[in-house]
Amino acid sequence: MTEMIIESPDEVIAFLKAQHNLIEDMFDQVLLASDPEAREEPFAALRQLLAVHETAEEMLVHPLARSKADAGDAIVDARLKEEHDAKALLSDIEKLDITSEQFIDQLTTLREAVLDHAESEEIDEFPYLEKGLDINDLKRLATAVRAAQAIAPTHPHAGVESAKLNFVVGPFASMLDRARDAIRHVTG
Repeated sequence: MTEMIIESPDEVIAFLKAQHNLIEDMFDQVLLASDPEAREEPFAALRQLLAVHETAEEMLVHPLARSKADAGDAIVDARLKEEHDAKALLSDIEKLDITSEQFIDQLTTLREAVLDHAESEEIDEFPYLEKGLDINDLKRLATAVRAAQAIAPTHPHAGVESAKLNFVVGPFASMLDRARDAIRHVTG
């Protein structure tokens, strides 16, 4: 898989917003590939970033937003439903022929849903974190998010949206995903 190099802000809100921007760019890279076969590598990178990004948010960011935000339960529950739906769609997309029109249609649908979801996080959750945490806490949270992403599953797992399930199921799913990725990389 191609290594992604992005400037890594040292506080969590800037870090997650930078990943939201990167995700949008990666969707465009896959959807605008000149050759349908050239979609495979950027799609794998996009899929992995989506999986690790959402896992870290579910483990660390959403629980904090739930406790800091007015109507935190409603805000976070809506984001978790969006994440569940996106994971289910991404799982379906993984099974499609990457050169097919159906792949493009489904990925376009996912792109719209993911970008709407990111915007909702930025509007409905992040301001409460900025207001409720000092800069040192925001920096520590960014470090924790990066650590969670480093060990997170690399494929979507719909139904594993809670922090508790991610802590229990995540390490095992991550091990299996990373083994599957390595085997697929070797065997093509």
